[in-house]
Amino acid sequence: MSKSPSPSAGTPPDQPHIVSLALQAKKALQHGQQLCTEASTLSSASAQTAVDVLALDAQVRFMSEAVLDQLKLAAQVAKSIEQKRSELERQVQEWDTLRNQRSDALDAVLESLGNQSVPPDFHTVSADSSPFGSQNASEDEDESTPFGLPKSNSDPRDSPTDTIRNRSPSLRLQEKRSRKMDRRRWKTLRDFVDERAIEDLLDTIEKDRQELDDILAQTSDYPESLAKTIDAIKEMVPGEVALPSFDAIFASQEGTSTKMAEHLESLAHHYDNMTNAMHDFENGEEFSEEDMQGMNADADALHDIVLELEDGVRLIEAHRDRLLAAKTATQAHLDTHRRILTDLDELGEIMTDMLERQQSVETESLDHLAHLHLQLSPLEELHHKYTSYQYAYNKLVLELARRRQYREAAQRVVASTIAQLDAMVEEERMLRAEFQAEHGQYIPEDVCLHIENPPNRWTVSTWNEEPIEALPEIENDLIEEAKQRTSGIEVGMGASQSL
Repeated sequence: MSKSPSPSAGTPPDQPHIVSLALQAKKALQHGQQLCTEASTLSSASAQTAVDVLALDAQVRFMSEAVLDQLKLAAQVAKSIEQKRSELERQVQEWDTLRNQRSDALDAVLESLGNQSVPPDFHTVSADSSPFGSQNASEDEDESTPFGLPKSNSDPRDSPTDTIRNRSPSLRLQEKRSRKMDRRRWKTLRDFVDERAIEDLLDTIEKDRQELDDILAQTSDYPESLAKTIDAIKEMVPGEVALPSFDAIFASQEGTSTKMAEHLESLAHHYDNMTNAMHDFENGEEFSEEDMQGMNADADALHDIVLELEDGVRLIEAHRDRLLAAKTATQAHLDTHRRILTDLDELGEIMTDMLERQQSVETESLDHLAHLHLQLSPLEELHHKYTSYQYAYNKLVLELARRRQYREAAQRVVASTIAQLDAMVEEERMLRAEFQAEHGQYIPEDVCLHIENPPNRWTVSTWNEEPIEALPEIENDLIEEAKQRTSGIEVGMGASQSL
């Protein structure tokens, strides 16, 4: 800015303009100082925010590791509960398999009993000769089973007034013979089995089995519930915060601050020049038109400089906002982790209760399962009982057939003996008659009074006149069937049979 000593170079109207330019320079400097101060404050705040972000990020990382560790522990607990339940379920399945085997074996025996007919003579003859003992029943149904188990239903035909109902003894005998010939009306070995007791036993076992399911159901949802909770917590775990590049931010802020400092220095220099020009003007010095144009050009540049300073502040503020956003996000992650840790603490208490409850259920289930195993023993005993029953019945058929053979053989011997005795008596009678004819007329009557007696006739009977043993009639096909059923079978009649 040059000065001219010519008094005519300036005019009085220019004097207020110099004052305006000086005031404008002062305002620009003050505004620039304010912007630089604000920029410095923002830079300092950015630095502090960056420190806070790094500290929060470290806490987030630490808490993330803690959350993941606790989630792994929770997953192990859930797996442990699932494994314990799987082991219990495996033992229950083994019991189910064993029960099915015992039940199927018993059903097979009962079905076999149902396929073997019993001749009516076995249960409709007199009590003295019935193979099944005293029946005290009608000709169609007895009152007791071979094992002494009473039948629950009575037959209306068991009435002492049968003959009054137009059923003569001859008609009843005819009906009896008709039933004897019609095997479809015969009883089977299964008719003498107390199936009501078997059904009660099976119902009791099934009821106890259902009780075991109820016990296991108390913790059935534990593994799935824990898995869902763990998955839900995992979904709550926030991902890593995308932190801005601190080096780039600080480098940018440093460059912006340097430029702003240069601009502020330029404003200060311009203000000093305008202050000096103002003093010179007050001392009576006049400025040339060229000087005034330079002052005006410098004044016009102030606006651009201030705009650049404002842009610098906005840039530094934008960096600060990025750091603040990172801090906010990191703080939100930290708060989320704290809530997750609180949830995990609650989950830990829940898992403790679950483990205690699972242990209680496991103990109760094992005790109940042991009880169920004991209940399978009656099934095995029934299988052995009815297997032995069928085997004994077939042996009974063979024994009765053998006794009939023995009786028939004895009767043949007796008949043959009686025939021989009769022949001997007849021969003896003829010999005595010849003797009497030849010598009797010469023997006085008072000598040997019994010489004219006929020979004794003989008979052969049972001891003490016991009645002939009555045996039921057994057809040959039934005997052959009994032989086939007992052929090659060994049954321990007095010991339990293992399935």
